[in-house]
Amino acid sequence: MNFLSMKLAGAALAVVTLSVPALAIDSLKIMAPAGPGGGWDQTARTIQSTLQAEGLVSNIQVENVAGAGGTIGLQQFINQSSGDPEATIVGGYVMVGAVIANASPVGLGDVTPLARLTGEYVMVVVPESSPIQNAEDLAAMLQEDPGSVTWAGGSAGGADHIAAGLFAKAAGVDPALINYIPFSGGGEALAAILGNQVTVGISGYSEFSAQLDAGTVRGIGITAIEPQDYTDVPTFVEQGYEVDLQNWRMIAAAPGISEEQTNELLDVIRTMADSDTWNDELLTRGWVNTYMDGDAFAEYLAGEIEATDAILAELGISQ
Repeated sequence: MNFLSMKLAGAALAVVTLSVPALAIDSLKIMAPAGPGGGWDQTARTIQSTLQAEGLVSNIQVENVAGAGGTIGLQQFINQSSGDPEATIVGGYVMVGAVIANASPVGLGDVTPLARLTGEYVMVVVPESSPIQNAEDLAAMLQEDPGSVTWAGGSAGGADHIAAGLFAKAAGVDPALINYIPFSGGGEALAAILGNQVTVGISGYSEFSAQLDAGTVRGIGITAIEPQDYTDVPTFVEQGYEVDLQNWRMIAAAPGISEEQTNELLDVIRTMADSDTWNDELLTRGWVNTYMDGDAFAEYLAGEIEATDAILAELGISQ
């Protein structure tokens, strides 16, 4: 090969090399349908930081729209983002119940499901000064007067509410009698707990981890079947109360986008979920990687909607 041929070959290789890093998606909008500080807000901002750290999407905006277990944000998302390939929304098990409990005119069947991302068990905590030391103490208070035990958690009909009802049922108390106070964001619920305005708080581990480490709250139980490596809070099961519940979180795209646009988003989300950056964040936050996407996730979501409807009816939570 002569010198000119070598230069031409090198130039062609440079062109090919330069074309590889091009991104399919330059910008993304993520709606967190809850107030700052809660699980959906944390999920949205962890997606944002991971996508940017991995160089997958350069421009990402997160918007918080709180209220009614995410259904206010969901309705706004559906009405305003139809056909927008850059629009996404996070949600999860809480929203499935909230759609049912709030008789929402829209549901998760109205968006384009992308992927289930994480799972997290629900934890019950009390202020450090509380006389409640364990699940048995909490059960005894419920049995004596269910209405005297106030629960601060997420939206009505969500995972926190269902977990509270399941514990009441396991303790031999009618779940319909529990005094549950829903909050639109984890920050508001935490303020009520730390201010001793409620008896117990109930949410995911990640929302309480800083306070558990600081000793301002005490863990009473977690809704896993087996002990979890990231916390020494005992499960309800090992304390004699059959409460098994995992809160999962997802990301979905706008309705009305094309199959090609859906697949482009899925490629980005899959790459993110496989990254060390993402999985390190999950470990830190006590989230489990339960990734599932495409048709499998759409089928799973349909089954969760049906099963949650039945659970809410049994617990007397649905409207």
